[in-house]
Amino acid sequence: MNKHDDTRRRLIWSMGALAALTACGGQLRTPSVTDRSIAVGAGVTLHVRDWTSGKGDNNDVIVLLAGLGGNAHAFDSLAPALARKHRVLAITRRGYGQSGKPLPASDATYAPATLVADLLAVLDALKINRVILAGHSIAGNEVTLFAGRHPQRVRGIVYLDTTYDYSRDIVWTGEAIPENPITDAPEPQAADLASMSASLAYAKRIHKQWWPVMEAYWRDTLDILPDGSVRANTPAAIALAMAAGARTLSPDYRAVRAPALVIVAQPSTLPDMMPWITAQATARDLADARAWLRIYPQMHGPDCQRIANALPGSTVLTISNASHSDFFIEHETAVVNAIETMRWEK
Repeated sequence: MNKHDDTRRRLIWSMGALAALTACGGQLRTPSVTDRSIAVGAGVTLHVRDWTSGKGDNNDVIVLLAGLGGNAHAFDSLAPALARKHRVLAITRRGYGQSGKPLPASDATYAPATLVADLLAVLDALKINRVILAGHSIAGNEVTLFAGRHPQRVRGIVYLDTTYDYSRDIVWTGEAIPENPITDAPEPQAADLASMSASLAYAKRIHKQWWPVMEAYWRDTLDILPDGSVRANTPAAIALAMAAGARTLSPDYRAVRAPALVIVAQPSTLPDMMPWITAQATARDLADARAWLRIYPQMHGPDCQRIANALPGSTVLTISNASHSDFFIEHETAVVNAIETMRWEK
């Protein structure tokens, strides 16, 4: 793997270990959530978490799509915060969590066009006409493609720390990118998979913070085996097909007509980006990690700005001291305020 492939992989892949902060409540009703399993065709169902406080209706709906490998529980914090004024759906795409996992029969099984067709099927099944569509990380592909193909169904779009084009390398001509495995999250070892509690302990080591309901998300990524050990519940063939499919789409922003909010999460400290690095790391590892921390914002900020530049009239919010995987948990108030103050189409 060359350094450009490594850069792309780092920008695409995130563990996305997300959970919830307790939302501060005034006199608004506490949103309730309903878990649904919705058929989208060919024997595939999608897990949908549906929040409402009675404030939103089928014309005031926000749809949240998780990043690569993510599931609907990724938004167990953001969704109820938004649901105080809107109906909110969080959808687990096929291949993950409690959604159907058809083995790849062709390149189309997990292509972005298939994921967009799944999303349309969910909205049709729930009789939802128009939405504000928000996608984290790789879900930016689905946001752009859906908004371009079905403009009549989209009031607005939100990019939650995504990348301009996942099919191409980001061109970088500055300081050399360190080629050191310390900058990648360590893979779980056999001991980390020996039990659910061991897996949860591993998760805590590789994330900046451990949110109160993190466990719901984490459990939804795992199967418990008869001996008590755990394994990822997404087969490797599906994970590879999904990642490959994500890299086939070069987004056409010209087809997008809806107002857009581009939220950029910029790390400022090592825990923001590489929380597994401890004080026991070697001097070389620390130097390489700090180099990558310097470089990444210089690459990522302009790349996100390219999205905004391609969407005239879009709004950009940059959040510092942010981790890609959970910035919309740690900085929930800023994210909610940004979404609430946008002028979306009626």
